Amino acid sequence: MMNSDEINDGKTLTFLDILNNSKIEIPIVQRDYAQGRKENGRVRQAFLQALKDSIVESKKIKLDFIYGNNSEEAFQPLDGQQRLTTLFLLHWYAATKENKLDETVKRILSNFSYETRISSREFCKDLVEKSIVICEEDDNLSSKIVDSNWFFLSWKLDPTISAMLNTIDDIHKSFFEITNLWEILSSSKIITFNYLILKDFGLSDDLYIKMNARGKLLTTFENFKAGVQQKIKQYEWENKLDFENSFLLKIDTKWADFFWNNFKKKNSTDEAQMNFIKTLLMISVARDSNLGAEDIRRLQEDTSALNLLNYINKDSFEFIYNIYEMYSKIDLSKLSLDLEFWRHQSKKSITSTIMIGDDESSSSSYTQKVLFYAQTEYIVRNSISNNTKYEEWMHVIRNIISRGNVDQNGKRPDIIRSPDTFHGVINLINELASGSEDIYKYLNTHTLKSTFAKEQIEEERRKAKIIIHRPELKELIFKTEDNELLRGRITFVLDCIGYKNEPEKLNVELLSNVQKVFEKYFSDDSCLSDELRRAMLTIDVDGKFDFYSYWWSYWNVANATKRKLIVQFRELEYYMYSEQSEYFKKLVLQLINKNYQQIITEFIPPADMPNWKKRLIKEPDLLGEKCQSKYIAIPEDESFCYLLKSQRPRELADGYKVY
Repeated sequence: MMNSDEINDGKTLTFLDILNNSKIEIPIVQRDYAQGRKENGRVRQAFLQALKDSIVESKKIKLDFIYGNNSEEAFQPLDGQQRLTTLFLLHWYAATKENKLDETVKRILSNFSYETRISSREFCKDLVEKSIVICEEDDNLSSKIVDSNWFFLSWKLDPTISAMLNTIDDIHKSFFEITNLWEILSSSKIITFNYLILKDFGLSDDLYIKMNARGKLLTTFENFKAGVQQKIKQYEWENKLDFENSFLLKIDTKWADFFWNNFKKKNSTDEAQMNFIKTLLMISVARDSNLGAEDIRRLQEDTSALNLLNYINKDSFEFIYNIYEMYSKIDLSKLSLDLEFWRHQSKKSITSTIMIGDDESSSSSYTQKVLFYAQTEYIVRNSISNNTKYEEWMHVIRNIISRGNVDQNGKRPDIIRSPDTFHGVINLINELASGSEDIYKYLNTHTLKSTFAKEQIEEERRKAKIIIHRPELKELIFKTEDNELLRGRITFVLDCIGYKNEPEKLNVELLSNVQKVFEKYFSDDSCLSDELRRAMLTIDVDGKFDFYSYWWSYWNVANATKRKLIVQFRELEYYMYSEQSEYFKKLVLQLINKNYQQIITEFIPPADMPNWKKRLIKEPDLLGEKCQSKYIAIPEDESFCYLLKSQRPRELADGYKVY
């Protein structure tokens, strides 16, 4: 038997060494027994396997420090609760299986108790005192325990008891075939740990706070750190690094301060740091040629520590370390941009959206992660003090990620909405980043390997050529592409002014005038009006006044073709690049010198124009009151049209006939 001085001095002991000298009580402020939870099966089984290997191979295993405080002749662990509980169950199992659970052994094992709940305490007591008989044919000991007359069914609601039952089942599967298990555990010094009494502290709430709040459930972040620590040690990633520069010290000190000062949420930075790490891992995976879209999807959807740890290798570890270190040193205010990101606009900043999300969500989208990567690559490669070059870089990236294939109905899905597109754009940015110091010079002189967003990249080249040769036009180009309807894509505008990729011949006055038209008439959804529709009806292309021919559907009720007169604002974006784009181009050029009303008033209909079309142009009430759906139906002879009450009218009465 050990004397009390040996115990207090941090000697190497076994589980029974402690129980022979004092009680072990898991205090109320401790969390439940987490190692036994179903979701922790892999961790639990790995620990049990390590114990089993030690016993079978007669190879000593030391389970690190277990420390705490003595209170009323009982040891109350501050750290080691999970290991002690598993060892208690293993010793109970060995004594029970081999009929060694006599009064002496019961007295010793009864010195282990839980104070977290009365039910937990009583279960531990009855498990030892009343126990069960373990037979070879038993497949599931937990059912046998639950079916015992001493087991209260309400105990199944206690998470600690439920977790203990899971562990007992796993112990039975692993250790049943080992003979003399109790003798090995009770007589040998194979399984040991360093046992330390914290003499200078009372067991108080303050102590638990100082010791990383072990009374609470471990967060995903804490589990992740523990897993990273294990990998660092296993693969010797930091063997040549001073401790003061180690990942684990910095993540709890310098980096933690950075997150606390900028991104704390509910007095914690755990969630912010996990969001940050997950984003960096997704980027790292996207840049790894051996990994693919499925890995990116798994990281986006699964934030568990075990999932994230699967993607920690030497490269991703160093990437995370370096980016942590970089951001902790910079002034975040220097990253602010007066730049419109439209639907991807961050409430505070790109960085903040990644770390803590926005008002609607605590996570970030694929697109927001891409913006963060672009920002990060610029900081890695360049001085952030040059705000002009940083702004140019982010302008180009903004334009690329804002592209979307708008359909006839004005629906505009994001270009980056899947793991595959995330993979593509990350590698595009990785390639572009080598020229981020002067992105327009780079685009003007380099050919890219990436084929992602090929059309938009080609447009960025055209703009780069203009800006390189005529730098005074940069702000005008920026102002044009910042338009809500254009959203970074100005090929249509360049077509309107007849630009032939010759910067010296670019008509600056016409470009400025077209920019003003878009600013005045196409700045947001409210700009979509009946005046616009009526003005469009005055435009002809090759003698045809059929701007509405971009969409059709057959109305069987009246044997007529349905058309729509632009229902959604974003349909105009589709329209600009459709076969009917010439109609819109002509309207834009007219709007330089006239407004909608002047275009309508001054329009002289040709003699062969159907009368109903003349009336739609000249009589505002027809579209305003009789055609709120903005859908019309035209018979084959075009002798009249129906103004429809809805998109899918079911009878003739649902249409107002106009001759």
